[in-house]
Order: sequence, then structure tokens, then C-alpha cells
Amino acid sequence: MSHVTLKGGCLCGAVKYEVNGDLQHFYHCYCSRCRKSSGTGHTSNVILSNANLLFTGGESSVKQYKVPEAKRFTRQFCSNCGSSVAQFVAEMNFVVIPAGSLEGDIPIKPQARIFWDSRVDWACDGDTLPRYSEYPG
Repeated sequence: MSHVTLKGGCLCGAVKYEVNGDLQHFYHCYCSRCRKSSGTGHTSNVILSNANLLFTGGESSVKQYKVPEAKRFTRQFCSNCGSSVAQFVAEMNFVVIPAGSLEGDIPIKPQARIFWDSRVDWACDGDTLPRYSEYPG
């Protein structure tokens, strides 16, 4: 994939970030943890590998919540407004970016709907994206 620089931030504007890395994936995730953390039927995340995450504003407002029994699930957010923001996942050596936190256009289109079998009946649908029970092979 291509090397990109993406910028984003939170709803209140306190937290701002910049990510430089190799664009890998753009997934809509329907797992129960993503639904609970977002309050919606799915989350939309952009994933970059070989990436650097730099907070250009408000880093002291960034907080994390790690689900104790989860291997990798951590939610990173602004402590002022609660908006999810980009986070580095050390175990996987990539950065996960909530697509809605990005400024401007995203240079990749959604590629798949993951954890599809975990979705709720009222979750969004209506396109031809591939669907996977878990992570794509």
C-alpha cells in the first residue's frame, strides 16, 4: 500500500494528531466491543502499518480504557469530549484510526465488514463489501 500522512482530532478540538505510515486497511467492525465503545452498530477504522503517531495538541487529554479480558481491545479517547482518537497498537505494530476523527478525505475506501456474525439486526448494511466472521485471512 501507499505511505500517507493523515491528520485528525476530537470533537472539542483539544486533541489533534498526525499519523505517518503505510495504508493497509479500512474496515467496518461489528464486534460487540466496537458497538459498545461507539454506541453505534459498527465502527469504521483505518489501519496503518509501520506508522508513527504524533499528538500535535492535547496529548495530556488523551486517556485509554483497556478491556481487562481482551487481548488487544483498547479504546483511546479525549477525556474532555469522549471522542475516540488514533492509537498505536504495540502488539501488532500498527496505528488504528477511527475514520470519523480524520480531517478531509481518506485515500482508501472501506474494504470489508468484519465480525459480521456479531452484528445486531438493526446494523447498517446495503452494499457489496465482503463480509467476514472475524478478521480477513
